[in-house]
This record gives sequence, C-alpha cells and structure tokens, in this order.
Amino acid sequence: MATIDDVARIAMELPEVTDGERHGNRTWFVAGKAFAWDRPFSKADIRRFGDQKPPDGPIVAVRVEDLGEKEAVLAADHAGFFTITHFDGYPAVLIQLRVVPAGALREAVIDGWLACAPSALAKAYLQR
Repeated sequence: MATIDDVARIAMELPEVTDGERHGNRTWFVAGKAFAWDRPFSKADIRRFGDQKPPDGPIVAVRVEDLGEKEAVLAADHAGFFTITHFDGYPAVLIQLRVVPAGALREAVIDGWLACAPSALAKAYLQR
C-alpha cells in the first residue's frame, strides 16, 4: 500500500522539485507548477458520488500532459486511477494510494513532472 510519503519520495527524487502546500494540501512543484498533490474529497465531491462509496484512503492528484493523455491513462484501467466531475476538462487524474501498483504510481508522478517541467529540464532528465 502506497502512502503520501511514497509520493513525496518519488517526487523529491526528480530535479528541481519543491515540496510545499496549496489550498491546505501537500503539493509538489517544478518551476512553480504543481504536478502532484494530496487531494482529499470535499463535501461537494462526496455528495456527487451519491449512493456510490467514494474511494477511501489517501488520494493524490497528478497532472498529465493533456486531456488526450488523461483519457489514455484512464482507459488503461490501472488499479487506483480514476477521475471525478470536479476534474472534467482538467488534465489531471486521481490515484487511490491504497490500491495503486508501485510502478504505476512512480510512472504517473514522473509523467506529471514531465508535463510541468520546463522543456530543457525534461529533455535533460530523459537523456540521463
């Protein structure tokens, strides 16, 4: 089972990442852009689930390159990946840490970083 500390470890291994807070939630940034953040459900989110039980445990949001990539990530149907109405039209996915495979979490955080990092920094990382 992954934890927020696992997300932090993965994120902080990437170049030029800062660990901070946004909207009261732990957030990881590159070049001032948030690429991953703790994302508990709001009361409005929970109401939107209606009779369905919301995914439990810690949830993180992770940026993706664009809406096409978001669709592809969700279509891959990896355990733990999902979205909610609040994220419609926004290039990010949600990840339930209790069920996501470690490799899929690592890949998602790195891809989120790549989506937000300046192109020269991303290119240098990919060429290492």
